[in-house]
Amino acid sequence: MSQNSLFLPDAVFVSNAKDSKELFEEISAKLLAKKYVKEDFFVQITKREKNYPTGIDTSPIAKELPNVAMPHTESEYVNARLIVPIALSEPVVFYNMIVPDEQLQVKFLFMILNNDPEGQANILAQIMDFLRLTPVSELQRLFNFTNPEQIYQFMSENFKK
Repeated sequence: MSQNSLFLPDAVFVSNAKDSKELFEEISAKLLAKKYVKEDFFVQITKREKNYPTGIDTSPIAKELPNVAMPHTESEYVNARLIVPIALSEPVVFYNMIVPDEQLQVKFLFMILNNDPEGQANILAQIMDFLRLTPVSELQRLFNFTNPEQIYQFMSENFKK
């Protein structure tokens, strides 16, 4: 695996969280244990999500796709440059990035960890391209995986930098 990969096998998760706070708490603890994030990551990503929602309505891409979210926070709270895919067993409410007071039922997350202050928008754009350019049937396959290993394989093979 190349060093510049945006995905790592131990940074892919499946969660049963019931809301975004529980989800952020769970994933932050796991990422902190692996030293991918700093101590105050949980507080910061929760605060940033509240002020700048990251839910994406995928219906313009295809009606049959579940909504996604791309939570992230400032580079000073992370130690790595990664995309952390998170599949949710049940949809969780996030707010729409474009229409911040609109609730979206989100089923899959691409959490962005970026210790390069310049690069946040770049990774966001890469994920948007991935969603736009990957065939809908393939995205459906990805969003239905319940095994971190399958998600990691799919992202490693299909996500173009």
